[in-house]
Amino acid sequence: MKRQRFTEEQIIGVLREHEAGAKAADLARKHGISEATLYNWKARYGGLDVSEARRLKALEDENGKLKRLLADAVLDASALRELLAKKW
Repeated sequence: MKRQRFTEEQIIGVLREHEAGAKAADLARKHGISEATLYNWKARYGGLDVSEARRLKALEDENGKLKRLLADAVLDASALRELLAKKW
């Protein structure tokens, strides 16, 4: 079964329903998710607006891209050091 992806708007909508007083078990059943997923969303997106959630996602994507660039640069530098350390 293919995993369903929820957008930030949908996630925040579900969390707002939970904050309004709906039970976690009922929400999980209604939206086809587990209660653990609901609590994970609450830990990650709790108290955020939709615009803040989008900004958070964009920053996480940018951070991952920068980490990959740094890893590539460190790998290149390591390869150059190893090459220069050899006796000619």
